[in-house]
Amino acid sequence: QVQLVESGGGLVQPGGSLRLSCAASGSIFSFDVMGWFRQAPGKEREFVAATRRSGGSGDYADSVQGRFTISTGNAKNSVYLQMNMLETEDTAVYYCAASIVRGIQMRDAREYRYWGQGTQVTVSS
Repeated sequence: QVQLVESGGGLVQPGGSLRLSCAASGSIFSFDVMGWFRQAPGKEREFVAATRRSGGSGDYADSVQGRFTISTGNAKNSVYLQMNMLETEDTAVYYCAASIVRGIQMRDAREYRYWGQGTQVTVSS
C-alpha cells in the first residue's frame, strides 16, 4: 500500500520560511508527477506547485510564484517545498500528492491518485 507522509509544517511569523517534506513508502513505481496542494478553512483545496520526474522548473500557482520552490530529493519518490516570505494567506493544511501516470494536468487535483494526510502551516504574528 502506497503512503505519502508529509512533515515540516508549523507556526511561523509573516516573512518567515518553512520547508515541507514528503516521502513515499510502499511504492515499487517511480512517480511521474509529485505536487503540493493546500486547503484553508472554509475554502476548496487549491494547487500550489508540482514537478515532473523528467525535470523542468516546476509549475506554480500565481499566488506563490517567486516565493515557493518545489524540488525532488535524492531518495526515490520524495519531494520538498521551500516556502519563503510567508504570508498570513498561506495558512492552510498542505497536502502532498503523486501520480504514476504520465502527462497529467498537474494543476488538477483529480489527476492525482496518491495523497498524504496533510501538515498544518500557520503564518501568524
